[in-house]
Amino acid sequence: IGAGNMVKAVTYHDICPSKVSSIKIVGGFFSPSITAIEKIRPDLIFVSSLHKKIIGKFTNGGPRLVNLNAKSVSDIYRNISLLGMIFNREREAARLIDEIKEELRIIAAKVVRIPVAKRKRVIRLMGRNPVMTPGDNSFQNEYIRLAGGIPPRFNKMGNIVTVTKGEWMRFNPQVIYGCGGDRKTAKEFLDRPGWRDVDAVRNGKIFYFPCDLTCRASTHAGYFVSWLSARIYADEFSKNEEQVLEEKIYKSRKINLDLNYIKDARISYSHIYDFTNKTLIIDFKRPLSLVSTLEGPRKGIESVGNHYLPPPCWGLGHKMGLKRLREHIYHVIGKSDDTAGFLFTGADMDNLSIGHEKFKKLEVYALVTAGVKSNAVRMSVDEGGFYEPGTINIILLPNVRLTQRAMSRAIISATEAKTAALQDLDIRSSYSPRLGQATGTGTDNIIVAGGDGMEIDNAGGHSKLGELIAKAVYKCVKEAVYKQNGVVSNRNVFQRLKDRKIIVFGLIASMQSVDTKGRTKLVSSLEELLLQPRYASFVEASFSLSDDYEKGLVSDLTSYKLWCDKVAEEIAGMKLVKQREIIKNENLPPVLRMALNAMVNGIYQSKIAGK
Repeated sequence: IGAGNMVKAVTYHDICPSKVSSIKIVGGFFSPSITAIEKIRPDLIFVSSLHKKIIGKFTNGGPRLVNLNAKSVSDIYRNISLLGMIFNREREAARLIDEIKEELRIIAAKVVRIPVAKRKRVIRLMGRNPVMTPGDNSFQNEYIRLAGGIPPRFNKMGNIVTVTKGEWMRFNPQVIYGCGGDRKTAKEFLDRPGWRDVDAVRNGKIFYFPCDLTCRASTHAGYFVSWLSARIYADEFSKNEEQVLEEKIYKSRKINLDLNYIKDARISYSHIYDFTNKTLIIDFKRPLSLVSTLEGPRKGIESVGNHYLPPPCWGLGHKMGLKRLREHIYHVIGKSDDTAGFLFTGADMDNLSIGHEKFKKLEVYALVTAGVKSNAVRMSVDEGGFYEPGTINIILLPNVRLTQRAMSRAIISATEAKTAALQDLDIRSSYSPRLGQATGTGTDNIIVAGGDGMEIDNAGGHSKLGELIAKAVYKCVKEAVYKQNGVVSNRNVFQRLKDRKIIVFGLIASMQSVDTKGRTKLVSSLEELLLQPRYASFVEASFSLSDDYEKGLVSDLTSYKLWCDKVAEEIAGMKLVKQREIIKNENLPPVLRMALNAMVNGIYQSKIAGK
């Protein structure tokens, strides 16, 4: 609703507003630091029923406490309206509610065409051992119904309930979905007799979505229901005759590219398969040549661009294949495969970054979209197994005419700049996040337009054009990653741990040598320490050392061990004769395990000593 600038602090579990990387952190959701909150001096604190200490501390004075508990879509509307009143954004709140309702209306109109006999049984997989699912009265089951699915009825109420093997088999789900954290449960249980003997497992209809969509009743309700419904009914939704909205461009907004061969440049919004697609379209005054990493060298090109497919279209796109999908998109936006060269992405075109670099009479524009949360890879380390349209897409438009050689060299200059930006942001590989930085994503693409005017034959690293390309791409990749994923270089240590798939709560929860109450206290104490710049920097230093150690650039950790011992003793407030290996996770790189063990040892010993 446009009130994000009024948020002064969040927990490290928060993602909204999306740019929380630069906002002060007050600890984790389950045990936020009262001390850190008091330093913020907030006027308002949003709490849940789990925050008993926070509620007890601030109930009788100080900031106002608001619990936005949502258990249904109607609760979501109520909360949005309340936020509108609190922040004097009633009009914006009403507009957001209308947008959610419109998304749900379109899905309802699509689903109503599916005969009741063909509706599919859908279950949300949760828990670890035993298998669990939301109760009959949960918002997740309401989501399933809104998506046109049939949720289970086990006559069990609550946020989460257990599922027996018999109940599972009798329900016989045709679609199973969960969040990323549920993959472990699926891997453990869905290969066992009984659990695997259901239609969804037999037919491979198991889907995973971001936890922020599956586990929270939030403003993303319409977005998620649309995505879920499109996965459940991919066959039905891919039929042209089943579309609710006319497939066409319904609005456009201009963008300014000051090049003499550009006729028009805009971002167009269209309905394709009833979902909003967004397309960067750049029309030339006359046909040009180009080099595309998606299509190779092309001639006679009148338009280039970058097309965003929203998540509900991803499954439909995979089903159709790139060739048919491209033809369909071109038909809607009025382009031809013979004269157009486009890239395709899952990064929102509203997050497009446009860069411009100039030296004397030489100029270049870079237009970049980027997303790095699910597909980042470290080439030479991670394995490739599939293909889909690009995640970091770059279009280069020079004000000079490039030879084929120069266009090819421009790709290298742009790629090196892209990788430099990702490494300076410490973007981690999605497949080996604890071991290496990403060099790109597995589906990146580049278009280099041939341009017009004076001929240039070199765009490599020693050329001025190569320098301009690299500067423009570097800046744009960093900006696009920020716009799409909210990632900045100076993000907090909690986020950088999360980037490595290291969660403080998860680390401590796996410690069998400490009871539940003790683990809770350890989590709280470790989070409190990591809020202090001194200890946050200690862990951040371990990130760099760990990467170098894994690459073989550092071989002796003796001096680092002394530092770890000193940190542990400082936290404990006493001399420690010997440290225990409390965290024994073998999947943690040695350097990170040493750093975290040092801090946990210090906390553990200070608790024993009663300090």
